[in-house]
Amino acid sequence: MSKKHTILVTGGAGFIGSHLVRLFVNKYPDYHIVNLDKLTYAGNLANLKDVEKSENYTFVKGCINDAPFLEKLFSDYDFDGVVHLAAESHVDRSISDPMSFINTNIVGTVNLLNAARGAWGDFKDKLFYHVSTDEVYGSLGDTGFFVETTPYDPRSPYSASKASSDHLVRAYHHTYGMPMVISNCSNNYGSYQFPEKLLPLFINNIKNKKALPVYGDGKYTRDWLWVNDHASAIDVIYHKGKNGETYNIGGNNEWKNIDLIHKLCDIMDELLERPMGSSRNLIAFVKDRPGHDRRYAIDATKLKEELGWEPSIQSEEGLRKTAEWYLANEEWMTNITSGAYKQYYEDMYADRV
Repeated sequence: MSKKHTILVTGGAGFIGSHLVRLFVNKYPDYHIVNLDKLTYAGNLANLKDVEKSENYTFVKGCINDAPFLEKLFSDYDFDGVVHLAAESHVDRSISDPMSFINTNIVGTVNLLNAARGAWGDFKDKLFYHVSTDEVYGSLGDTGFFVETTPYDPRSPYSASKASSDHLVRAYHHTYGMPMVISNCSNNYGSYQFPEKLLPLFINNIKNKKALPVYGDGKYTRDWLWVNDHASAIDVIYHKGKNGETYNIGGNNEWKNIDLIHKLCDIMDELLERPMGSSRNLIAFVKDRPGHDRRYAIDATKLKEELGWEPSIQSEEGLRKTAEWYLANEEWMTNITSGAYKQYYEDMYADRV
C-alpha cells in the first residue's frame, strides 16, 4: 500500500485553520491531516467537532516553540507538506505584549522550518506553505492596491513579526532550497471566529445591546475575505502554486469600517426584528489605537490569472451569512467566551503529545 499524503496544519484549531482542516479532511479522504495546535485562548477544538472522529484526521496538542517536540513530530508522521497558520494575530494584543508575537510568529516559524529541513532530506515532493497577512505591506492611501511585489512596510508589532516570518521562509527557500509558497490575505470573516475580532464582537454586542466601540473616525478601510473562500484559495495554492512564489488572496470586498458597521447594524435589526436603525445607536467612537493603518486593499489578479481562483461571496451576502451563523450558534459563542470548550478539550487531550 502506498503512503498517504500527510499534511501538517499548524494552528488548525483556530479560526482560519479549522476551516482549512475541515475542507481538507472532507475533500481529500486519501490524505492524512494532522492538526497541531497549542490550544491558546483562540484555539478551540469545538470548531472541528464534525470531523474530529474522521479516520484521516489526527489532532496533536503542542507548541511550535518546542523545537525537540517538532523534530519528533516530523519523525513520527513523515509529512509531505506543512500549511503554517499558527500565529498570534490580534493587533491590539501585539501592542500590549509584543514579545508573545516575536516568540510565536518569528521563533516558532524558524523552529518549524528547521524541523522540516531536518526531516525532508532532498525536499523532493515536499512543500512548506506559509500563511501571512496583507498587513506586512503597511498602509495605502485613498487609491491603489497591494500586489505581490509591494515593498514591506509593517506598522505594528504584529505585522512586523509576520513580515519577519515571511522573510525567513523566503530565506530558507533561497539558502537551503526549501520548497515553499507564501500567501498574504486580507481581513477574514465568517463562522468560528474568536469574539475579540470586529464582526463577532459587534454581533454579540448588538444582540446584548452593548456599546460598539469604533476606533477614531471609523473611516479605516479594509478588504474583507470570507473565511471559506480563504480556505479554498489555500487549497488551490497548495496544490497548484509555483514553488517560491507569493500569492495575494483578497475578497474584492472593500469597506470603510463605519460603513460595514452600519450595514451590520441594519442586518442585525432585521434578523432580531428590532426597529430599523436602533442598533446604530450603540456605536461609540473611541480613542484610536497607536499606528493604525488607514487602508488595506488587495489585488488578487495573479491568483485569478495563474491559478484560476476568485472569491465566491461578496459584500452583504457574506455579512448576512456571518450574522445568521452567530445568532444560530449562541451556545458556541457562550462557551467560547466562558472558556468551557477550552477546558473540556484540554482535559480530553491532557496526555496527548
